[in-house]
Amino acid sequence: MFLLSPAKSLDYETPAAGVPHTLPQFVPQSQALIEVLRQKSPQQIAELMDLSDALSALNVARYEAWSPKFTAKNSKQAVLAFNGDVYEGLDAKTLSAQDLDWAQNHVGILSGLYGVLRPLDWMQPYRLEMGTTLQTDKGSNLYKFWGAQIAEHLNAQLAKDKTPVIVNLASQEYFKSVDLKTLKARVIECVFEDFKGGKYKIISFNAKRARGLMARFAIQNKITHPEGLLGFDLEGYAYDPRVSEPDRLVFRRKVQA
Repeated sequence: MFLLSPAKSLDYETPAAGVPHTLPQFVPQSQALIEVLRQKSPQQIAELMDLSDALSALNVARYEAWSPKFTAKNSKQAVLAFNGDVYEGLDAKTLSAQDLDWAQNHVGILSGLYGVLRPLDWMQPYRLEMGTTLQTDKGSNLYKFWGAQIAEHLNAQLAKDKTPVIVNLASQEYFKSVDLKTLKARVIECVFEDFKGGKYKIISFNAKRARGLMARFAIQNKITHPEGLLGFDLEGYAYDPRVSEPDRLVFRRKVQA
């Protein structure tokens, strides 16, 4: 199971062009969060998420328009709606129907509002980062709101695997939403480094794109065992066993794409 972070930028302009869809699996929880967000003024939303007045007004309008009924008019498949660096690397719109079908069962997108989204789950536009200190009846932030729910959901999805593995391609902010005490799976981290200034280092923009590239590589090659990840070679990256550990796989490249 490959876990990704969501993106702040969204694309609801490009048509999904006949791609199948499913419905999100945590709609009651999403609705509860929307009800909390609707009680806040544009200024409160701006302060809560450190947004400009324009972005705050946009998201207040999104919360107001949000509906527990998902339709082709108000929603889009999550993997096609997200539009940041990770999703440029993943480039889901060029994946085949068979690839998307495989991804549906092997990729999860962590979300502050939706918990975990499958790639083809319909999603209405929103902004709610997992690190937001939003007070709900469960506590002072979204980590407390989601509690063990996300890990329990992942356990259920991985229950049929004899040796369940999570490949974490999400940011620390989002992966913190997975309660590791509850999770019954081995966790593998992938690290992407570029050679710059005489040494290898993580360059945020490149690393985000590389997470998407790794997800694409896994989807297209239908990778179901950790060893399969070692062959990742997109855009000049290569596995470096000298600096890797069994559960921390490091991929490096000397030339920035």
